[in-house]
Amino acid sequence: MAAKNVTVIPATISQHTRKSTQANTRRKVAGYARVSTDSEEQVTSYTAQVDYYTQYIKGNPEWDFVKVYTDEGISGTNTKKRDGFNEMIADALAGKISLILTKSVSRFARNTVDSLTTIRTLKAHGVEVFFEKENIWTFDSKGELLLTIMSSLAQEESRSISENITWGKRKQFADGKVSLPYKQFLGYRKGANGLPEIVPEEAEIVRLIYRMFIDGKTPCYIAKHLTEKGIPTPGKKKTWQVSTVESILTNEKYKGDARLQKRFTTDYLTKTMKVNEGEVPQYYVENSHPAIIDPTEWEMVQGEFRRRKEANKRTSCQSPFSGKVICGDCGEQFGPKVWHSNSQYRRVIWQCNHKFKGDEKCSTPHLTEDALKDYTIVALSFLLKNREALFEDGRLIRAALTDHTEIDAELQKLTEELEIVAYLIENTIATNAITALDQLEYAKTYESLTERYQGLQKRYTTLTRQKAEKEYKADVLSGFLFEIGELDLLDAEWSDSRFHAIIERITVHNDGRLVFTFRNGSEETVMM
Repeated sequence: MAAKNVTVIPATISQHTRKSTQANTRRKVAGYARVSTDSEEQVTSYTAQVDYYTQYIKGNPEWDFVKVYTDEGISGTNTKKRDGFNEMIADALAGKISLILTKSVSRFARNTVDSLTTIRTLKAHGVEVFFEKENIWTFDSKGELLLTIMSSLAQEESRSISENITWGKRKQFADGKVSLPYKQFLGYRKGANGLPEIVPEEAEIVRLIYRMFIDGKTPCYIAKHLTEKGIPTPGKKKTWQVSTVESILTNEKYKGDARLQKRFTTDYLTKTMKVNEGEVPQYYVENSHPAIIDPTEWEMVQGEFRRRKEANKRTSCQSPFSGKVICGDCGEQFGPKVWHSNSQYRRVIWQCNHKFKGDEKCSTPHLTEDALKDYTIVALSFLLKNREALFEDGRLIRAALTDHTEIDAELQKLTEELEIVAYLIENTIATNAITALDQLEYAKTYESLTERYQGLQKRYTTLTRQKAEKEYKADVLSGFLFEIGELDLLDAEWSDSRFHAIIERITVHNDGRLVFTFRNGSEETVMM
């Protein structure tokens, strides 16, 4: 039998590029550079990377320089927000690039899945990547194995860095160190000691917002007013949003305190943030920095917010009567309506918002805003006839509202119990970690302690809210007594702030009665 004769026929087309192996083709080469922070050292590294790859590619006679794609100050844990990276991949898939040079696997991506998926997509389109630090060419037979290992290490490094940063931030929180997003925060800037310091001109805007709200203006009205006055928003925009005003009115940092870790990162790869609803600890630091708003005034605003929220009704932005005039038939609010809008008889009247919406038409009369103001002054004149009794009753009520002895004692007791139960929970977990316990018994003990802790915490929250409500009512009553004290003689001039401080609501009845309920709980009736 004759010997077999085997002839090798060399490959003529690259399995990766689909181009002839005989042709002396030039490669279209691009570089990729990224730094993840804006520190001076990283900026220097970023500039050096760009310059290095530009010169390196242009210095190879067999390469055609495309460009150096860059991302500055962006994390590498995912590719969704990396514009330079995404542009480079798009150009590569479009045939504009055949080789990509980058410093290392960690510069390319710290997410193993993203890295391998991208490399395989590029490989399928004949585009190779060279990782200089690891000396990995992705067309090499061992390239993908090495890349998988290095990408996994880079991802683990990213996780470790994220955990270290998180630990560092929580340590700062536990130490009471406060930092603000100053570019988006009105009234403060970073001081020389690293803590917030007041910006006087911006602080005046904050105080104006609080004054207007206390005087009865809605966040909607305040937002329109600030926009019309040309006052820039915290983000230096021209138009104020209602949510921005509400955020300023409810942020405890304006009274000099700080609640830390309101939000947290749920995934170090996607950088997903969520509101902290108890998953991780929060830290409340009192007197952490200078206050713009007096704490008493801040608490008064929170109480007013709760009062308006409980009403749960939409109100007009413009009038002091918004949300305060109530229909005696159905209990709904009165709202402004325009009559004869396109004629010389145009006027604005107030009537029940549900007057024609129910099965039966409400029979309460309508009123003009001027009439409401006149009737309010009449009601005040009735109220002032009993001035001395008002002050005496008011002082007694305020003394009761400001006495927190029982609540404070129970809060102190709850605080001590919470600390004990928290210690027991931690000790139970630690013991289970180092000792072979019956897991059913452990779970039963753990759940029992957790339920006890949650019950104590719920009671603590309830008492804290009750105390805040009493303080708010005391502040409201103080404002009421102050305004009454200022009325030695009934002023003829109308005052929005005085109306808000004195009047709780006006109930309009179908027989023409207007029942004025004052902030101290007393009532006066005026006939139309």
